[in-house]
Amino acid sequence: MLAVERFSRRRFSALVAAFAVPLVASSSPFGAQAGSSDAGKLPTEIPEGTVLRIGDPETQRALELSGLIDQLPFKVEWANISGGPQTIEAFRANALDVGSVADIPPIHATWTGLKVKIIAAKFRKDPVAPPIYQLGIAPGVEVRTLADLRGKRIAFSPGQAQGALVLRVLQAAGLKKEDVNLIELPSNGDAYPVALASKQVDVAPIWGVLIKHYLHQYGADGATTIPHGLRDDPAHLYAPQAVLDDPAKAAALGEYVRYWALATRWVEEHPKEWIEGYYVATQGLDSEDGQYLVDADGQFDIPPDWNDVIARQQATIDLLARELNRPPIKAEDLFDRRFEKIATNALNAS
Repeated sequence: MLAVERFSRRRFSALVAAFAVPLVASSSPFGAQAGSSDAGKLPTEIPEGTVLRIGDPETQRALELSGLIDQLPFKVEWANISGGPQTIEAFRANALDVGSVADIPPIHATWTGLKVKIIAAKFRKDPVAPPIYQLGIAPGVEVRTLADLRGKRIAFSPGQAQGALVLRVLQAAGLKKEDVNLIELPSNGDAYPVALASKQVDVAPIWGVLIKHYLHQYGADGATTIPHGLRDDPAHLYAPQAVLDDPAKAAALGEYVRYWALATRWVEEHPKEWIEGYYVATQGLDSEDGQYLVDADGQFDIPPDWNDVIARQQATIDLLARELNRPPIKAEDLFDRRFEKIATNALNAS
């Protein structure tokens, strides 16, 4: 369904076919800078012929529309892939160097034995309203507050951001896993709205334009949504440790983080061009849906340091470890702080 393609988690089987022709770009106007002083220096030399394989479709399109893509000082093979399960699979197959995800995939990857590091972090200035996710309620099910979740069948994807959100919601409601029935169901495409409409589950976190479409299609049947009231906005770039250990690729990743930040600002400053050039031209949405998504995105926030980011990530890890019976992880170990200040430095310098 083209209308929800933006929110699909692309299948890895389409990965190779999705690679674009490598793009050769000119030198960067900025020099790479390290993050924390105690993190070591990030390499800055990008040898000729260096290639990054990038799974970040939205940034790719923003770079194309803005013209910034012509400034990238390395070659790119773009992969039409995003989201935790698919990027992890691609990392394991040595088919991807960097991916765009929320906060859970780096944790899940680490628990499955894949060493990865977060190299960029983005949030929204208002972390709660409007939310990225709402809790979709199946037709005929009475849920008006979080306390009403007791005894309900809730869609749950443990390796994705939606799964962590469900656990946070239960925690906020003073409920335990045993107080509800978690139905393990990957959140691919429109799987959750379909599961709600068919009453496979009572409650599921749904996101973006899927919220609008779900209410439009099934509201007459009694479908509803309720806000969860929690922060749900983390967006990260992450890469395998093996890629970061390659000096040429590490240097190129530093530049990519820089242009990722500039592309983010371009999108915020050019909403009409973004709606028509991305949502309408490539995602099969109409202008009204595109405006809905732009309004929902709010204003971006790229923090100049990661201290608070790491603290929030640690709280998430602790919750998941307790609820999913996983070993503890130090959040600090998931971040490569050599990249910490690159994004904000780029925004301040331009």
